[in-house]
Amino acid sequence: MLNNCTRRQWLAAAAGAALVRPFVPAASAEAGRAPRVAIARCATYGPELLPAMQRMFDQLGGLGRLVNGKTVAIKINMTGDTNFRLGHLPAEDTHYTHPRVIAAAVHLMGRAGARRVRLLESCWSSSEPLEEFMLQANWEPRDLAGAAALVEFENTNYLGRARKYARLATPQGGHLFPAFDLNHSYQDCDVFVSIAKMKDHATAGVTLSMKNCFGITPVTIYGDGAGSDEPSIEPHGGRGIMHDGHRQPSKSAPPEHDPATPRDDGYRVPRIVADLVAARPIDLAIVEAVRSMAGGEGPWVKPSRAIRPGVLVAGTNCVATDAVCMAVMGYDPMAVRGTPPFEKCDSTLQLAEALGVGPRDLRRIELAGTPLREALFHYRV
Repeated sequence: MLNNCTRRQWLAAAAGAALVRPFVPAASAEAGRAPRVAIARCATYGPELLPAMQRMFDQLGGLGRLVNGKTVAIKINMTGDTNFRLGHLPAEDTHYTHPRVIAAAVHLMGRAGARRVRLLESCWSSSEPLEEFMLQANWEPRDLAGAAALVEFENTNYLGRARKYARLATPQGGHLFPAFDLNHSYQDCDVFVSIAKMKDHATAGVTLSMKNCFGITPVTIYGDGAGSDEPSIEPHGGRGIMHDGHRQPSKSAPPEHDPATPRDDGYRVPRIVADLVAARPIDLAIVEAVRSMAGGEGPWVKPSRAIRPGVLVAGTNCVATDAVCMAVMGYDPMAVRGTPPFEKCDSTLQLAEALGVGPRDLRRIELAGTPLREALFHYRV
């Protein structure tokens, strides 16, 4: 892949890493205990990456009991067309999840006994195979496939390999949607993982493990070109209807509770994300910012700049994990609309917390690994 050490050298680092330990259930699921979030410093995507991720997982209790014998679905982040670049930098150094982070996670899950790992992404309004989309980004899918015994790829922008969409209901009815119709892979798994890039976001303030799940909605149902009554056969068009609500999803899927609610994307997007992570809970959140960008979620947001925070964050509660990420970025996770970084939008963390997904108050979160003060990297100058 795109670094100075070969895949053989990189995988060799696994030999020196600590043995996988049995996974202890997430602290948030244990009565009276705060969820734990691990932070790790990591300056490069080289040989130090795999041991850093192993330490984080060990600090969370280990991967074994989470993934052993299980099917693991991993939502990665390849937002935008593969032609978008910030300057001359490769997309994975700015706005895509880096393939080495994905490969490290897959490798460690395979070593912890995962029966199957599925890599998932909705490929920019296209039905092309995810592997082809990766090749266009100058990634080598074989490197990811070789990181564990059985690795599958699926573009979840449409029906894919299944005969029907899976319907996932939102607990408590949700803020905007009572349920979502999604690609089967988001239901046909034992463990769901979100691997995100730590970035600002022009619409949602920040994009972390939860906002990464905005892309799990298929454009055949929730896209501008979706069918009126039934899902379209092929995906085309963006997700403008999710942003401004100018139309409803295909009638085959559950509609919004109230089409009279604000059509403002700063109101809608955070609520849709909160509804999605409540309907499809994240079992493991991994957010990477070895290298990233500030100012927006992609090179199309101006002004934006490339940065090197050199940090990784992981946790078994997505709200708590994103709260710690916000603190690492120099933001207050308790911020509300009208305060940075939510000047023009509502807080996804606050909305997800209201649905009972998890806490955003750092006083209710147990930190492990690198102290927060040592990981701090101000995204706003």
